[in-house]
Amino acid sequence: EVQLVESGGGSVQAGGSLRLSCAAAGFTSIPPCMGWFRQVPGKAREGVAGIRTQFGSTYYADSVKGRFTISQDNAKNTLYLEMNSLSLEDTATYYCAAAWSSSYCSNYYSIQYWGKGTLVTISS
Repeated sequence: EVQLVESGGGSVQAGGSLRLSCAAAGFTSIPPCMGWFRQVPGKAREGVAGIRTQFGSTYYADSVKGRFTISQDNAKNTLYLEMNSLSLEDTATYYCAAAWSSSYCSNYYSIQYWGKGTLVTISS
């Protein structure tokens, strides 16, 4: 059974940092793209960052560019999202995503696998 399991969410003050992890299990090989999305109640799930796993090339939403870093450890089948300079607007549930796609996994409709999400809360 394919699983994406997120961890690392929590509460932090504005300006702080968090690192999210996503452990991938059950895949016969690493999907070509993996990424992170986030969602707040009442709003659509939005792509935050993505990575083409074979090449290491990355994508970032404008709202997180320069503050968030996506990375992978293929030996551990784990995806990371390093989040710095966090602001109140970053409060959301963060989801790990994967797809058999040549894209950056930045589009909701291209995603085939989702984790259950981890909550990130930023306080002032």
